[in-house]
Amino acid sequence: MSAPATPLEVLERRRELLIDRDMEAFADLFAADGVIELPFGGPGLPDRLEGREEIRAFSTKAGRPDLEILDLRVRDVHRTTDPEVVIMELTTVGRVVATGEPFEVPCIQVFRIRDGRIVLFRDYVGAGSLPAPA
Repeated sequence: MSAPATPLEVLERRRELLIDRDMEAFADLFAADGVIELPFGGPGLPDRLEGREEIRAFSTKAGRPDLEILDLRVRDVHRTTDPEVVIMELTTVGRVVATGEPFEVPCIQVFRIRDGRIVLFRDYVGAGSLPAPA
């Protein structure tokens, strides 16, 4: 039996899946009781998604199909004294599908990853930073 993926391996896999737009596999990265929190999400976005299946439903159906993520440029990764917690400073690089207009959105993301699964993903990105829905 192989060891579970490390937190950094999980985050690299997450990056690959988001760029590939494989939202089913993205949801599979979460623990069954995993949580996504969007403290500054704004109108039209939930503050919290609870459980892998709620994350899957949002990510595959109600997400932002009008936006394509081209890259997640990591500026810095901060390890904490808790080996499960990783804090990332990054910029989401993408384009608006309908117009091809590029966008870059900086954010800070906090993760708790246990046994190779995301238990908590807290995304500090302001809704005003994202392009308006088409």
